[in-house]
Amino acid sequence: MSPRPYAVDDRTLVDRVVPTWNDGVPAGAATMVGGGLGRHAAVGRSRWVTPLRVLLALALCVTALSWFGKAACLQTSSTTTSAGTETRLTNDNQRQFTNLCYSDVLALYQAEKLDRGNTFPYKTFWHENSDPGAKAGEGEQVKRYMEYPVLTGLYMYGAAKLAQWWAAAHDNWGIPAPYVTVGYFDIAALGLLAFWLITIWATALTARARIWSAWIAALSPLVLVHAFTNFDAIATGFVALALLSWSRRKPWLAGVFIGFGTAVTLYPLVLLLVLLLLCWRAGTVREFTRTALGAVGAWVAVNLPIVIFYPSGWLEYFRYNSDRGADPDSVYRILSDSIGFTWNNDLLDAVSLLGAVVLAIALAVVVLRAPTRPRVAQLAFLAVAGFLLINKAWSPQHSLWLVPLAVLAIPHTRLLFAWMAIDALVWIPRMTLFLDPERRWLPEEWFTVAVVVRGLMVVALCVVVVWQIWHPEDDLVRTGAGSVASGPNGCGAGSVASGPNDYGAGSGVRFDDPAGGVLDGATDRMGKWSRRRARQVVEAWPVPVDPIAPENSLSGPSVE
Repeated sequence: MSPRPYAVDDRTLVDRVVPTWNDGVPAGAATMVGGGLGRHAAVGRSRWVTPLRVLLALALCVTALSWFGKAACLQTSSTTTSAGTETRLTNDNQRQFTNLCYSDVLALYQAEKLDRGNTFPYKTFWHENSDPGAKAGEGEQVKRYMEYPVLTGLYMYGAAKLAQWWAAAHDNWGIPAPYVTVGYFDIAALGLLAFWLITIWATALTARARIWSAWIAALSPLVLVHAFTNFDAIATGFVALALLSWSRRKPWLAGVFIGFGTAVTLYPLVLLLVLLLLCWRAGTVREFTRTALGAVGAWVAVNLPIVIFYPSGWLEYFRYNSDRGADPDSVYRILSDSIGFTWNNDLLDAVSLLGAVVLAIALAVVVLRAPTRPRVAQLAFLAVAGFLLINKAWSPQHSLWLVPLAVLAIPHTRLLFAWMAIDALVWIPRMTLFLDPERRWLPEEWFTVAVVVRGLMVVALCVVVVWQIWHPEDDLVRTGAGSVASGPNGCGAGSVASGPNDYGAGSGVRFDDPAGGVLDGATDRMGKWSRRRARQVVEAWPVPVDPIAPENSLSGPSVE
């Protein structure tokens, strides 16, 4: 009996998945605030404390801590000379490594000659020794340009110009300003923060009824360590927007974001392979064609002006990646150290290319032979994880690429956090490699062990994904377990299906793919290629409507 009259408007969301009903981690954490969501709670009634706002607030807290983690490298010192007062970053005694605050964002301001003032990336060049180990005055001097793709280079240039204008305003009008290098880092970090918030926003909306699953990405230890280590948040933002656009059945817009992401770094390109394979099986190649055309158009629009006016500068990124050796984090360096083999660059490139071909074939086999068509996020995670495993460059911050994809592909909190924590801890022995021998606190073998364990964790995640592709009844995303309609534990009164995990007797798969877009609920057109069990009933993922404001539902544009 209610002590107050019932509300006239009793609308509530019935399809949202409640974390405290099917995930032990948030269920345990909820005990500190009075417990999880009750069986009779009205979901979706709050106008202000919405899931998206909570997720963005969590992401802001973690990225703020990440910035403080880099702050030790932003301290400056001043010395007075005959020429005046000179300010510089205080990196004495290898402070950036001993304090674990090293950031490429900060180092590249001078390394890419952005501190020169009136310089434009891809046009400006400098000379350096072709042999980094040669003594001064020895070896061949060669031209070098900005070594990053176009959008990344322009982003760095824009941040540098804003920092220099800020410093000029201080000199001319007395406006408070930090040391110009620190100003550059802060401006670049502010933009990276915006891209990471876009990543969380788009990932949450792509998850649809499982919107709360994005909290794993918002609180990821990898974000805490690497949000501002390099410019990877730009790429994750474009990839997340591409997946969101695809899930909203806007293939051309998804292609545009893939093209922009590829102009930041190459890994978003694997999404085209993922969508091609899935559309091939579903017989929706026309939609993929629109995506591919959008990606090519966006990439060309960004790159073509630089190609025309500064072709040598544009080619530098490809030259640099072709000439570079294996990163210490890569499987090739581990093999080299283990068996005493030195990789020739041509051989290394050939093996990497062969690995990419094998990866593409393996993905095709998974798509065409699986009894149920994989979800977009599942195959995207496998593709990006495989790309990292076979690539000769796996810098620690590259693991950020996997975070939003893993959240959408693998609905298992403990497993994800175990991998993220191990991956984030690789940063500690990684920094040890740059220290002088007398300052090292860990032997090099610790780094090798950490990288091997990280690689095994990523492989384990891939095994889980493949298992759930072949056994969709174990995939919590497909079963919809823990939704409001089904009650706590997924099998309460009013559940969608009669059996545990929302699988009734002979009911088969209840839902298909929340990020599938045109693939969601689509009938396979290439069933003869797949080794099929009994035909399963697959339905499109339900799109919940906000009971308070239908225009803010997950089926359309949202302002949250």
